[in-house]
Amino acid sequence: MEEQLDMLSKGMTLEKRQKVWGWMMGGPAFFGLAFFVILPFVMAIAMTFTNQRLLSPYPTEFVGMQNYERLLGINYVVLSPLEDEAGELILDQNDDPIYPRLRTVLRSDYPKLRYYYQLASIKVWDDKAFVLLARDPVFWRSLWNTLSFVLLVVPLQGCVALGLALLVNQGLKGTLFFRTVFFAPVVTSMVVVSIVWTFLYHKDMGAINVYLRWFSLGLLGPVDWLGDKAWAIPSIVIMSAWQGAGVQMLIFLAGLQGIPKEQYEAASIDGANRWQRFRYITLPGLKNTLVFIVISTTIAAFGLFTQVDVMTQGGPQDSTSTVMYHAITQGYRQMDIAYGATISVVYFIVIFIIALLQKRFMSRRQK
Repeated sequence: MEEQLDMLSKGMTLEKRQKVWGWMMGGPAFFGLAFFVILPFVMAIAMTFTNQRLLSPYPTEFVGMQNYERLLGINYVVLSPLEDEAGELILDQNDDPIYPRLRTVLRSDYPKLRYYYQLASIKVWDDKAFVLLARDPVFWRSLWNTLSFVLLVVPLQGCVALGLALLVNQGLKGTLFFRTVFFAPVVTSMVVVSIVWTFLYHKDMGAINVYLRWFSLGLLGPVDWLGDKAWAIPSIVIMSAWQGAGVQMLIFLAGLQGIPKEQYEAASIDGANRWQRFRYITLPGLKNTLVFIVISTTIAAFGLFTQVDVMTQGGPQDSTSTVMYHAITQGYRQMDIAYGATISVVYFIVIFIIALLQKRFMSRRQK
């Protein structure tokens, strides 16, 4: 084999030989990428144009854009308040106008608004109500929940990781021990971490509520962290930031150790305090590290699934449902694999666009 390669390489320029060896060395990786990533994604795209199910006695049929219409279908209606025979508004006990039932309105325009459900409702002019409708309202709520999670967890996890890295970088006693402790949640199974935090968040017996009552002397009652719509997503954000900060801590630590110490010494001689040294030396020295951490953490945050599946199952009232959770629920638990593939393809496009915009924005900030 080596003799054949030597004979093949004779007469080639150095550049051509480097290309040949490069393709040969990267061949197994390229094959794995094409076979396990690109090909399944192409098959998923083709599947979105069918009605394929995991278990069905009927053959798969081509349905065109029906899955995309079901996923992205948006409409609206404007509801006028009810009036009596004299033309006066009919009010409830709180003196608020009464509106006709949305189901009645949808049935009155059945062909056009078929399969639409309420997504959001707001009051507009003249006491009229603007009702936003969607074919799949759970998808849009899941997308909003995912974006909210990303916007909360990325800065929180980044700040916690940077603080831990600065602490470990001080060279205090026990640095190796604390570095291990901070990194331990990363190597722990996310399922195990989610179960433990579910117990911590328990409304009646959870340690967090117990400490909350102790420190507030009973003034602050138990909080239903995972059962309250207002607290469910923030609770998952706090747990996720705690679990994943160890990786970013090590990356920040490597970036901090790459900043020349002479710059800090010169700044100290010039009379700069700690905040000035952090602002004008540490942060500029971590620019490339910050870009990498923000982009990688954002992409990882968009894949939120395990925490939701273990801790809340998408509740309460879809307030913690994410796009990944919705796609897996529809594709495997509901066995509508074609619709699950449609959610995945659309979600991939959304993440790809956000990643490109984020990279472009961070690159401009660097310049």
